[in-house]
Amino acid sequence: MTPVFPFTESRPVRFSGALPARVDVTVIGGGIAGVMTAWFLRQKGLSVLLCEKGRIAAEQSSRNWGWIRQQGRDPGELPIMIESLAIWKSLAAELGEALGFQQTGVMYLGDTAKDMDSFEAWMEHARAHQLDSRMMTAAEVSGMLKDSAKPWKGAIFTASDCRAEPWVAVPLLAAAAEERGVILRENCAVRALDLAAGRVAGVVTERGRVACDQVVVAAGAWSRLFLGREGVKIPQLSVLSSVCATTPMPEIYPGAAADGQIAFRRRADGGYTLAPGGSEHDFFIGPDAFASMFKFLPVLKNDFRATTFRMAAPQGYPDAWSTKRRWKADEVSPFETCRILNPKPSQKALDRLLTGFAAAFPGLGRPKLQASWAGMIDTMPDVVPVLDHAPIPGLTIATGLSGHGFGIGPGIGRVVADLVTGGPVGHDLSRFRFSRFNDGSKIAPGPSL
Repeated sequence: MTPVFPFTESRPVRFSGALPARVDVTVIGGGIAGVMTAWFLRQKGLSVLLCEKGRIAAEQSSRNWGWIRQQGRDPGELPIMIESLAIWKSLAAELGEALGFQQTGVMYLGDTAKDMDSFEAWMEHARAHQLDSRMMTAAEVSGMLKDSAKPWKGAIFTASDCRAEPWVAVPLLAAAAEERGVILRENCAVRALDLAAGRVAGVVTERGRVACDQVVVAAGAWSRLFLGREGVKIPQLSVLSSVCATTPMPEIYPGAAADGQIAFRRRADGGYTLAPGGSEHDFFIGPDAFASMFKFLPVLKNDFRATTFRMAAPQGYPDAWSTKRRWKADEVSPFETCRILNPKPSQKALDRLLTGFAAAFPGLGRPKLQASWAGMIDTMPDVVPVLDHAPIPGLTIATGLSGHGFGIGPGIGRVVADLVTGGPVGHDLSRFRFSRFNDGSKIAPGPSL
């Protein structure tokens, strides 16, 4: 498979056409969570419109690492992720090899004894859900990773975890959703909700109004900005994560693995997708960052050394100083002035990554790259999403997947579809409730890896 990196507006609009006058549900956001929510809503027999301001999956849903993992999940997410893996398997059986789905395992490598202790602690959750996760010795790691030279202490490994090709998979899922009757529209920003008697009556897009009774906001890094315009506040921010793709190279391991410095995942074309391991990222300081500072302090304390602070986001970004927070429904919105978030990767971070990879696998040397990019990860103070009804009747929020969205996206879609229709969700969603940010709850990351 020849990889495609569809990250810019130069990619032709694939999903176009006139807007319907009315649908049952409008989904805002064409990432994997939005696409799969639309998929399952349509499966229930509802008429569904999905509006994407730019291109389907052009932001974080195609810029991620391509991991589909149960391992290391927050315990609240784990049941949904287990279901999501089952959905991925059914999608792969239906859509074929083009999805890039492979069950090749995920491995977290331990640099220190502290890492190994954290892995062992998480095994409690693996055992509770009867996962096949297991601890590995240093010798076992050395035997699994070909020609590795780094003295890892050991690892935690989940053989049932998987990988897929994100820039191929999500557009493929969108096309399949359209075949099932979902109406998808690219280059169609939703500017505002249309409310009647305090509840959702429709949406106002840049192309006109569409009547509907329900709206799902699954807009990733743009969700806070859209919701804020409607008076709904969530403490969501975005961090920049840099990634690169190597040219084809000898296989050292067929799955995905990471330590505190490097993360790598085998691709279908014979190359590897590489990213800085751990939680290294860049953070732009803007008005939303100041407003949410105290809620994010627990995360910043844990990740401070791995965070590079930048004083301002590029013009047009959700938390840029010049980005409008208020606009009328008949005015051009911020979603139209920045169709696709396409940040520049951190070359310093990628240089450290490539040096670290070469040191870990000296026989391969410094990898040759065919592409590098960055994505804006929508994150929450407790690193889990909001999956809940908003204070506005008819409005449901599905955002803040915190860099974990690609793998869990199909499961999130099924859950949100049931939230919208009032059906039995099948999982405890209290960890993801909207009210947790203002009901006095302690907001902190859970025991994930």
